Amino acid sequence: MTTIETALGIGSLVTVCGLIVAGIATMSAHLVAVDTAGAAARAYAIGADFTPPRGDVAVSESSGLATAVASVPSPLGPRRHAAVFPVEVP
Repeated sequence: MTTIETALGIGSLVTVCGLIVAGIATMSAHLVAVDTAGAAARAYAIGADFTPPRGDVAVSESSGLATAVASVPSPLGPRRHAAVFPVEVP
């Protein structure tokens, strides 16, 4: 009788641990998206080239403001973040 209960208990623990690891990896991806968006917007604002370490970055300019939107893949779906910086006048 205890073998079935033990098997179900261990399966549940493995599932919960997997979800915890996926959550931590997703939070890490979100932090990378925040950092990448900020760095891309700053680089565009000063006229420098920027290559993201992970994911994709889309930069647009409107009314003297550079807006960068970074998208980084994660286990629980892509994480996106936007950053805005004023463009420097030459």
